[in-house]
This record gives sequence, structure tokens and C-alpha cells, in this order.
Amino acid sequence: MAKKRLFEVTKSFLALIALFFASALFAQQNTMYTTMPNQFWRNVQFGGGLGLGFGSGYTDISLAPSAIYNFNEYVALGLGVQYKYLKQRDFFASHLYGGSVIGLFNPIPEIQLSAELEQLRVNVNLDESNSDSQNYWNTGLFIGLGYRSGNATIGGRYNVLTDKNNIYGSAFMPFIRVYF
Repeated sequence: MAKKRLFEVTKSFLALIALFFASALFAQQNTMYTTMPNQFWRNVQFGGGLGLGFGSGYTDISLAPSAIYNFNEYVALGLGVQYKYLKQRDFFASHLYGGSVIGLFNPIPEIQLSAELEQLRVNVNLDESNSDSQNYWNTGLFIGLGYRSGNATIGGRYNVLTDKNNIYGSAFMPFIRVYF
């Protein structure tokens, strides 16, 4: 009888140990899988730009979503895509599309320095028949400085690769940047 009782106690003890180790492993597994994705996505912010301009025979529509990853409170790196449609009636119509890589540096919370490399494909039709067209790549390297408040930054940027064939009217451009 004592042998049977010892067997029951040993069996119960082994079952409790197995249950303890199984729950400890399960708890570690859950913690590992739930915190890793949250850590990454907690540092990602989405933003971009939307532009609409209409005038006397002129249309300008642009869409430029982007995302940045904040490595810490000072440095962020991101990617963006953009599409732009421009048309001046009886003169030209163009489609611009491409992508960009942006780096942001905040030496203090209110100041934001930026560098952005942009590569756009430009398709321009100079008349209605589409027989006279231009297709080329345009590269821009923008260096910027802005005042930052919360998620928004307002400032200016300068294209250091400006030349006479640049698609922008000026090398200097003001900007408003918002990331959520």
C-alpha cells in the first residue's frame, strides 16, 4: 500500500513539474512573438502629401505617400513614392512618378534637418497628338531645414542637383511635412 501511495505522489509531482515548465515556455513564447512586431511598428510613422491645383486651363494633381522609421528621438529614415499629373491646355501634359529616400535628423525637438534623394520618371507630351514627347529620368537631392512642432514640420529645402533641365521652377522649395 505504501508503494502505491509513493507511486501516486511521484506521479502527481511529475505532472506538476511538467505543467510548470510547459506554462513557463508558453509564457515566454507569447511574450516574444507579441512584443517584437509591436516594437517595430511603434517606431513607424506614416504621412505624405496630397496636392490639387486648378487654374485657367491648368491642372496639377499630386499624391505622395511616405513612411519613416524612428531609430531614436534624433534620427529617422524613410521611403516615399509619388505620382504627379500636370496639364496646361493646348501646350503640354505630363506624368511624373517615382520614389524617394529621406533621412531626418532632430538635433533638438524643434529643429529638423533633412536630406532626400528623389528619382522621378518624367513623361511629357508637348502637343495633343502625342507625337512630340519627352521621356527622361530626373534626380533631385534636397537638403532641408524646418521648424518642428509635434508631428508637423514647416520649412524649406534646396535641390543641390539643380540644372537647366530641372522639372521644378526653382531649386528652393518650401514644405510642410506631417507624420502620424
